[in-house]
Amino acid sequence: MHTSEQPQTPTSEPSGPQPPQTLLNLITTVLSLLLLSSLTVRSLFGRWQVLRSKLCTLQSSLSSISESPHWDDNSLLHTLFPSLLSTLQRLKPLSDQCTLSSFTGGKLLMQSDLDIASSSLSTHLHDLDLLLRSGVLHQSNSIILSHPGPGSDKDDLGFFIRDVFTRLQIGGIEFKKKALESLLQLLNKDEKSTAVVAKEGNIGYLISLLEVNSQPLIREQAVLAVSMLASSSQHSRKIIFEEGGLGPLLRILETGSISLKEKAAIAVEAITADPENAWAISAYGGVSALIEACRSGSQPIQTHAVGALRNVASVEDIRLALGEEGAVPVLVQLLVSGNTAAQEKVAHCLSILASSGEYCGALIIQEKGLPRLMHMIQDLSNSDTIEHVLRTICSLSVTDSNLQILSSSTTTIIQLGEFIKHGNMILQQISASLLSKLSISEGNKRAISSCMGSLVKLTESPKPVELQDAAGQAIVSLLTVRSNRKELARDEKSVMRLVQMLDPKNETVSKKYPLMVVTALLAGGSGDCRKILVAAGANKHLQILTEMEVADLQGLHSRAFSAGLGGNNQKRY
Repeated sequence: MHTSEQPQTPTSEPSGPQPPQTLLNLITTVLSLLLLSSLTVRSLFGRWQVLRSKLCTLQSSLSSISESPHWDDNSLLHTLFPSLLSTLQRLKPLSDQCTLSSFTGGKLLMQSDLDIASSSLSTHLHDLDLLLRSGVLHQSNSIILSHPGPGSDKDDLGFFIRDVFTRLQIGGIEFKKKALESLLQLLNKDEKSTAVVAKEGNIGYLISLLEVNSQPLIREQAVLAVSMLASSSQHSRKIIFEEGGLGPLLRILETGSISLKEKAAIAVEAITADPENAWAISAYGGVSALIEACRSGSQPIQTHAVGALRNVASVEDIRLALGEEGAVPVLVQLLVSGNTAAQEKVAHCLSILASSGEYCGALIIQEKGLPRLMHMIQDLSNSDTIEHVLRTICSLSVTDSNLQILSSSTTTIIQLGEFIKHGNMILQQISASLLSKLSISEGNKRAISSCMGSLVKLTESPKPVELQDAAGQAIVSLLTVRSNRKELARDEKSVMRLVQMLDPKNETVSKKYPLMVVTALLAGGSGDCRKILVAAGANKHLQILTEMEVADLQGLHSRAFSAGLGGNNQKRY
């Protein structure tokens, strides 16, 4: 029997939802009693010292909340306050027992109960601190979570985002769902908002929701939000990477549902687009996950997974891992079976691998990659994909056996001629460079004679680097056929272009390339070709160039003159 009257403690929550002010009054009453009793405990004094410190912090936090102008408008307190009151009410009888002069209960059980209460208090303190720091208690509209309008400034947008993330972190499941829905709606409607989300939001907490123990719908919404943020800007990608997002995304790519995998693949491709992030794929063991996604994933998964492989293929160590873990057979297969977007990324990835050295090139050849690449260029329409395929073929053409395969393929040679005539400058350069390496039959040289005018024009172009040389070598190869020489000589535009390039006053073009073409054009002493060139004024320019004694061109001058432009030589076939 107690010798003195003790203050009455609320022992249970009143039935039905209570207003925030009522709940705060109840909490304050129990908290005051606990602070008093914590001063007189006789058992487990050390644990109560820790608890008292947390109770004092709680008292300070509640005071700050009550001083905020719109604290009772915030719907989060309808969740936080009842839970906090329940924790304090469970702690009160424990304090009563520990204040008795002779504690007869189970000491281990009491220790456990106090530790549980202490942990709960820590959670409550964290949530209240988060709520206070977010600033949402100072806004009267926080209860309705209204979306900022199109004309809203950064302050309004920042408040909205802080409110969303506050609800996301300390609310129940329904709060989290609604908060994520609001976040996704914002990201969908306003691309510019992603920078503010990355700055104001707790991206680390958002990433924690990617883990498998999260509620399924919340996890799916979180993956979509991370995917949208990663795809939006380099800044948000960097923050997601720095907050450890790549690892959970790769785990989802391995074990998640198809829907989750598709969103994760988009995010992984976006994150690895930044070279400083690409190396981490290997650190997280992500190479095998990406390869498997390319092998067995849905088309969207394959497209973005191969995009990620393309991004990381630039890292030397990862290129080696791609070869060792069997990426090349999967890539070659996807080259012919994937959709258009996947094909382009596969072609780019293979071009990177093929250019990296003999190891990867040999793997591509081993998988019969060269015939597939040669067949592909006949059907492709996307210039970027064609470029990557041609670059891969060029890289593979370093061996005599592959050069022989290419040289004997009439369809490939004709296609190269078409690229030279109608392709963009990059395709023209690669095709001309490849053509100049091949040992083409006279029949195939005649078959692509119509591209000679384009090659002459390309010898005028100093950029891209080596374009002039590739075009010059290719046309010299074609001019070994007599009928091609006659055909080019009858092409007035090409002849005039050659003569203009020979003009010493034309300093934009090296004389090496027009001299190469003129020498090849006059091979065999064709009188008709000579007459056409003399009539066009080539002889005059050659004489001036000879008098200038340009040392590195003297050989070409001499050959041009000996071929018939230097005097009255009328040699004919």
